[in-house]
Amino acid sequence: MSLPPFTCRLLAAAAALYLIGLLCVGADTKDVTAPKIPGCSNEFQMVKVENWVNGENGETFTAMTAQFGTMLPSDKDKAVKLPVALTTPLDSCSNLTSKLSWSIALSVRGECAFTVKAQVAQAGGAAALVLINDKEELDEMVCGEKDTSLNVSIPILMITTSSGDALKKSIMQNKKVELLLYAPKSPIVDYAVVFLWLMSVGTVFVASVWSHVTSPKKNDEQYDELSPKKSSNVDATKGGAEEETLDISAMGAVIFVISASTFLVLLFFFMSSWFILILTIFFVIGGMQGMHNINVTLITRRCSKCGQKNLKLPLLGNTSILSLVVLLFCFVVAILWFMNRKTSHAWAGQDIFGICMMINVLQVARLPNIRVATILLCCAFFYDIFWVFISPLIFKQSVMIAVARGSKDTGESIPMLLRIPRLSDPWGGYNMIGFGDILFPGLLICFIFRFDKENNKGVSNGYFPWLMFGYGLGLFLTYLGLYVMNGHGQPALLYLVPCTLGILFIS
Repeated sequence: MSLPPFTCRLLAAAAALYLIGLLCVGADTKDVTAPKIPGCSNEFQMVKVENWVNGENGETFTAMTAQFGTMLPSDKDKAVKLPVALTTPLDSCSNLTSKLSWSIALSVRGECAFTVKAQVAQAGGAAALVLINDKEELDEMVCGEKDTSLNVSIPILMITTSSGDALKKSIMQNKKVELLLYAPKSPIVDYAVVFLWLMSVGTVFVASVWSHVTSPKKNDEQYDELSPKKSSNVDATKGGAEEETLDISAMGAVIFVISASTFLVLLFFFMSSWFILILTIFFVIGGMQGMHNINVTLITRRCSKCGQKNLKLPLLGNTSILSLVVLLFCFVVAILWFMNRKTSHAWAGQDIFGICMMINVLQVARLPNIRVATILLCCAFFYDIFWVFISPLIFKQSVMIAVARGSKDTGESIPMLLRIPRLSDPWGGYNMIGFGDILFPGLLICFIFRFDKENNKGVSNGYFPWLMFGYGLGLFLTYLGLYVMNGHGQPALLYLVPCTLGILFIS
C-alpha cells in the first residue's frame, strides 16, 4: 500500500480542481474609474524619492503621483534635486505664509481636497507638492466631482506616514533636506516571461507524457474516436489494478464553473487573512501530495525493489517505507516554505509545489471525451472573459484582479499561481499565470495524448504535437495582448482555448 492512498489522491484532485477556479492573471493597477476632466487625466505613476539630509544620502522612498499635475521624468539623470520646506499651515488648505520658491512643499493629508492643496502650493511658488498620507499605504489622488477643470503645473505626489515623518523630523531639527524625484517606467512585458512560458508549457508536456514514460505497460482508458460519445470504461479489475482517475462529466464541468464564480465573489467580499491562510494550507497539502507522488514514482522507476519493503502503521495499515520517508521529506519542505512564504525568494518553492500539484491533478482528473472537453473549455473561456473584462462594470473593479492581489493588510496572497520576479522592472514585482490557465488546456492536451497513444498515432499524424504548439502559441498571444493593451491584465483563456480547442477541430 502506498501513502497517501487512492482516496486521498481523488480528494486532493477534486479540491485542486475547485481551487483553480481562481484564474489569476497579471495584476492591473488601472482599476479606479475616477472622473477625468481637463487637467485631470494622468495615469498614476510610482515615484522613487531619493533624499539627502545635510548632504548625506538617505533611504529611497516610494511615492505615487496624482491624477493631476505635471508628470515627473522617467530618467534619473533628467531629475533635479531640490530643497524641501514644510508648508504653513501644514495642511495647505489656505494661503501659505512660508516661502516655497523653487522648493518642494511638504504637507499633510486632510481638511480639504487634494486639488485644493495642489492649487495652494502652486500659488505659493512650490516646485512640487509632496503629501504625507495618514497610513502606511499610497492612495490614489483623484479629482472631485465638482472639479470642472484644473490648471496644476507642478508634480503632486503622496508618500507614506513613516516616510513623511522621517522627512518632517529632519526639517524640524533645522537640517537641510533635499529630494530627487523621478518615475522610472516598468516594461509592459518583462523578459522573465520566457521562463514562465517554459514552466507552463513544460508542465503541460510532462503531465501529458508522465503515465506513458513512468508506467509504459499500464493500459489507459480506451479512446476509440474523437466524438461526443461517452468513452468506454475500463473494467476496474482489468490488468489487476484500479484506475486512479476522476472522470469529469458534462454536468460537472458546468457546475464547476458556476461554483467557482460563486467562490470568487465570496472571496471578493469576504477577503481576510484567515480565509487566505486556509487556501494556502490547501495549496500546501496539494503540493505536498503531488511532490510525494512524483518522487515515489521516479524512485521506483529507477529502483523497482525500493518500494517493496512495508511497515504496518496504525490507521494507515501496510505502508511502503519508501513512501513514508518521501512523505516526511515533502512535509519538511512544505513546512519550511509555509514559514517563509512572505520572503522574496518564496516564489521558487511556490512554483515547485504548484507544478507538482498540477502534474498530479492531470494524472487523476481526466476528460472522458471531446464533448466534455468542449463544454468545460468553453465555459472556462467565458468565465475568464467575464471576470476580467465585464466584472468591473458591475463591481467597479476587476473581481479576479482584486482577489489575485490578496489582502493588503497582512501581505497574504492566494498561492494558486506560478510566478517569477520581473527581472527588468525597476519596481520589482512578479510575472504570474494562474493554475487554471495551465490545467484547463492541460486536461484537453492530456486527453489527446492518450487518444493518440491508443490509436497508434505518432508525431507526424497525431493531434498531440499540434495542441502543444497551439498552447505555446496561445501563451505567446496572451503576452502580446498584454503589450498591445498597455499592460492591462489579460484573460489567458481568451487566447488559449481557440489555440487548443480550435486547432483540434481544424486539424
